[in-house]
Amino acid sequence: MLTTLWLLLCFALPVQESSFSISCPNRKHCQLALLSNNDIILQCNAPGAQWQFFLPLKTTWVSNSTANINMEIMPNGSLFITNPLPYHTGFYHCNNKDGKKVVQYEIDFQDVVSLHITHKDLNQKPLQNESLSLGSKQLIFTHWEPWQDCNRCGVPGERKRLGYCYIQESPENPMPCWLYLGDVKLWSSRLRPEMQVETCHIPCTLIDMKYIIFDNFQLKNKMGSAWLTCPLGSIYRPVFWEANNLSLTWKDQLSGKSISTIMDTSNGGSWLQVFQPATYRCFVQQELTAQFNSQSNVDPLRFLSPGKSEQQPEAKETRKGKDSSVLKGLGVMMLVGTVLTLLGCLLKQFRFSRRWKRNKMLLVK
Repeated sequence: MLTTLWLLLCFALPVQESSFSISCPNRKHCQLALLSNNDIILQCNAPGAQWQFFLPLKTTWVSNSTANINMEIMPNGSLFITNPLPYHTGFYHCNNKDGKKVVQYEIDFQDVVSLHITHKDLNQKPLQNESLSLGSKQLIFTHWEPWQDCNRCGVPGERKRLGYCYIQESPENPMPCWLYLGDVKLWSSRLRPEMQVETCHIPCTLIDMKYIIFDNFQLKNKMGSAWLTCPLGSIYRPVFWEANNLSLTWKDQLSGKSISTIMDTSNGGSWLQVFQPATYRCFVQQELTAQFNSQSNVDPLRFLSPGKSEQQPEAKETRKGKDSSVLKGLGVMMLVGTVLTLLGCLLKQFRFSRRWKRNKMLLVK
């Protein structure tokens, strides 16, 4: 059932739509920090564009021969980067089909594994500024992004903001830490990104729901848990979960009160590990996107005729045969639907791949 529903979803929900899109305000040159392990799209409005990636070293910039494994040029010229890692930090140049540079991104993909998380309502403090000595005095500090929207409306919710490690040698020119350091071998517990959370409460406005996924899950592994994924969820968007209509909050998780669920910090809670059967629902930007029901092993057909559990042997055999036929029919229908849907997805991807085939990632030395 899980496979079938996600295959059906691929028709309605493009993969790139769940990714966070980055544009350059001045349309020429941007320097910014982002988090690793979270898909992004670098915008470049130049069909037939070619991209160049340079790996940072302290003395120069060189190409990385494995950089294009998780990078794909979209038909409109933008670059889709799947699961970027810290070593993808570097310069990204977008050139049009005539070779003219359209936009340049300088990006520091900071390690989300080292993310420092605090909650203001728990009186947890963010990281303090520290000094760094590399021939001259530098200051390590956190550059905070604006607060994201509240993840609920009409009832108390939470909002978060992301903070990135920056180094300041002069007040005029602070830089993301690993763009500044390049290949310098340096370890410090201060060289990491942050996420801060606080409680919020806002009124509701009209919300236009586009996609809602309904699915089942089972507690399977040795820990008796299951992982649920919220469609369109991202660390760059407000995400909210509830279990049996009860809110799951960062405050409860960070204070140790939540013992039956764990929100994954690396993607802002888009993945939820559950240890108890319940009905779980996730919201992205206050919009319901998915509901997950714990799957029961009870045969639903036994409840079609209540009050008739005691039947004669002949009736039981007849009913058993009918039930078996119904289940076989449902199984065949599901199999056919899955195969057709998979073929449709493959055809869809093949059509896009033919258009992308003309686009190439240039790796220059």
